Amino acid sequence: MNGHFAIAIDGPSGAGKSTLARRAAKEFGFLYVDTGAIYRTVGLAAHRRGIDCHDEAAISALLPELEIRMGYNEAGEQRMFLNGEDVSSAIRAPEISICASDVSSLGAVRAFLLEMQRRTARESSVIMDGRDIGTVVLPEAELKIYLTASAEARAERRLKELEAKGVETSFDEVLRDIEYRDWQDTHREVAPLRRAEDAVLLDTSEIGLEESVALLCDTIHKRLQIGG
Repeated sequence: MNGHFAIAIDGPSGAGKSTLARRAAKEFGFLYVDTGAIYRTVGLAAHRRGIDCHDEAAISALLPELEIRMGYNEAGEQRMFLNGEDVSSAIRAPEISICASDVSSLGAVRAFLLEMQRRTARESSVIMDGRDIGTVVLPEAELKIYLTASAEARAERRLKELEAKGVETSFDEVLRDIEYRDWQDTHREVAPLRRAEDAVLLDTSEIGLEESVALLCDTIHKRLQIGG
């Protein structure tokens, strides 16, 4: 592979962005950046302090106290560190998902994390996923993809993931959380979730994981003329 590339993947919660982007990054030798994990880290910090995740003034006051860092283990998996603590598992709790959606709607938080994301893309070829990567964070990305699936399909997948981790919940509860996040993400004033005009649409509602991975990798190969 020659050249420096940035691939932006946007889409709603539970669309499989992280799983597919991670697999594609490994296939093409790119660095995978899960920006949702970064916002989850801020959400976790607020949650631990008992701060209302809608309270921009309180969150803004908290930000200077946070040292947020990304790292990668030997398997190439992204790890998140909050003031030196590895919080990669803690940020995946269901209550943190909602808090992450809330804090990500705050302009102060997005501004605080923007340069961190852009710097990573300048230093390495990346596949970066989130809500506003192609529209705000990396508007000049060589390839933009909007990855989606129906709310029901996303809820079913998320439920299986949670059950595998021993988390007790119901399909209806997971679906409500996803629909809430969809509304939050698409209606926030700052950098709402939307498909960039030049983004390739990939809908995985009716296909499984391996087919979705193949579809994403094939799209990258054809659009950027890289890989095998």
